[in-house]
Amino acid sequence: MRETIIRPPAEADSILLHVTTGCSANHCSFCGAYRKTPFSILEYKEIESDIEEYSKRYPYTSRVFLLDGDALATSNEKLLPVLKKLNNSFPALSRISSYANGYNITKRSDTELKELSDNKLTLIYMGLESGNQDILNMCQKASSADEMVEAVNRAAESGIKSSVIVLLGLGGKKYSEAHVSGTIKALNKMQPRYLSFLSLILIPGTPLYKEAEKGNFEELTPVELLKEMYNIIEGLELNKTIFRSNHASNYLSLEGRFPKDKQKLLNMLKPAIEGKKKLKPEWLRGL
Repeated sequence: MRETIIRPPAEADSILLHVTTGCSANHCSFCGAYRKTPFSILEYKEIESDIEEYSKRYPYTSRVFLLDGDALATSNEKLLPVLKKLNNSFPALSRISSYANGYNITKRSDTELKELSDNKLTLIYMGLESGNQDILNMCQKASSADEMVEAVNRAAESGIKSSVIVLLGLGGKKYSEAHVSGTIKALNKMQPRYLSFLSLILIPGTPLYKEAEKGNFEELTPVELLKEMYNIIEGLELNKTIFRSNHASNYLSLEGRFPKDKQKLLNMLKPAIEGKKKLKPEWLRGL
């Protein structure tokens, strides 16, 4: 049985097409997704049947998002027929997108990446989480910071934009400064087209939750999470990036464009940090 479908907020109006189930890197200590779903790649006939059904029901579809958490673990040999079928089935199709791990991109040749782009797979969502390698190691993240930087840059060269996700609070109180400085460094090297900040929510049953129960991980307070956001934004030198912190996990929703809105974002954060702006109630986080 498949678990609850997870997709980015920006894909609310997209057709959600299963290409894989689960995630091939299903051991990140903070993540509770796909824990009960073994990773698998669906057979083409099953995917083809879903596409044909969707094309009858939604013939004017312009966007498709590939599920589950790791569709790009599928080789080009198996994925390109799916992309071509989508292009042939939806005349108004403008974009195909997917979550991606860093190694999904770096393992591919430039030719393979260009094949994806030419068939309208032009946006990937990548969880950087943190630019500090020690934090990524502690969280058992499969891709290294350097690998994810390389992936975003190589994808961009092939015509694939990246939406990069940062997880505020992932270093806890002990490694907050390292989380901030490493993340600034990685993002400035990536220059992602889109950037989203989420805030850590400890999920019961995950390894990180258990570490927190033992006293080995101390969560940040709401104000400390906002300070991390402020400090990261302050250090960013991005040339053309759309920024959002509108995820349900965040205490404060912001959006803007770098570089022109950088100071505006900082000015909006400052009163929230000083207690002069109301934050989202704790009970609403994650809803």
